[in-house]
Amino acid sequence: MRPSFNAMATASVRRMKLGSQGLEVSAQGLGCFGMSGFYGSPKPEPEMISLIHHAINSGVTFFDTSEAYGPLTNEILLGKALKGGMREKVELATKFGINHGDDGKMEIRGDPAYVRAACEGSLNRLGVDYIDLYYQHRIDTRVPIEVTMGELKKLVEEGKIKYIGLSEASASTIRRAHAVHPITAVQLEWSLWARDVEEEIVPTCRELGIGIVAYSPLGRGFLSSGPKLIDSFSKDDVRQRFPRFQPENLEHNKLLFERVSEIATKKGCTPSQLALAWIHHQGDDVCPIPGTTKIENLNQNIKALSVKLTLQEIAELESITSADAVKGDRYWSGFPTYKESETPSLSSWRAS
Repeated sequence: MRPSFNAMATASVRRMKLGSQGLEVSAQGLGCFGMSGFYGSPKPEPEMISLIHHAINSGVTFFDTSEAYGPLTNEILLGKALKGGMREKVELATKFGINHGDDGKMEIRGDPAYVRAACEGSLNRLGVDYIDLYYQHRIDTRVPIEVTMGELKKLVEEGKIKYIGLSEASASTIRRAHAVHPITAVQLEWSLWARDVEEEIVPTCRELGIGIVAYSPLGRGFLSSGPKLIDSFSKDDVRQRFPRFQPENLEHNKLLFERVSEIATKKGCTPSQLALAWIHHQGDDVCPIPGTTKIENLNQNIKALSVKLTLQEIAELESITSADAVKGDRYWSGFPTYKESETPSLSSWRAS
């Protein structure tokens, strides 16, 4: 008889190879996005530093940030947390490409001058000599991906970054980028309520030996709390803009959560743990990076590594959460995703 989940020993966080270029990370990372706003006001710095230290001591050593988070302030926070010998214990990922101007407007940039300036800025804010994994956060559709990758390749050669990643890139963009310099990881939204990447992007990554980093594996909190989540939204919570949280879609989407929750209850785990376990069962090349601002949630997320799913349970979950089961787009209109990530060819760009 299978023991109830609560009776299981505390999960250990195993290590995994991310991609085929040599990067090794904890099999579950920590997304730092929510620490610096977006899902409400920024959280108190001392509490977030304690959370980061607790994660490291618990075996979660793969941290994900970006110049866009804050903007800028999340990298500063992480830099403070990694002082005093902590840097050597972690794998540090950050991103460039979403530039917030003085007027607050967002601009996607991938030109070489920006790539270099952004990297220098991140190094300074983080207080480190190198970045383990440096992603292009969103693809600049005005600049050939080969040009952006050329500058990233130089940064690798200079020792400022170790590995290169892409976020929200199409399959063809990934192929073109990988031809210039090996891509170590692609970051994409993958969860029980965001499965569209399974058709083309995931197979492309696997064909090329590229690791997969799943962001928002808990559906921005929906797979943890369900529709009651919106009751906790503050006026500055960005999730109010997401189509899937709109009333006309939420009523439908709550049915999905209820089904997932029923399965979790049978398993003796939480819906969050079930959702993370499903991601872990997708393959040894997948690393989810759930975000949280609470130590208790971090501890619960780590325990997802102990949840074992049968083939029948996986099939049941996937029948409930097929790609068309969720109502509403992943992002609001106009926000760039992999579907709008094609860049001009080098020849056409040079000709212009």
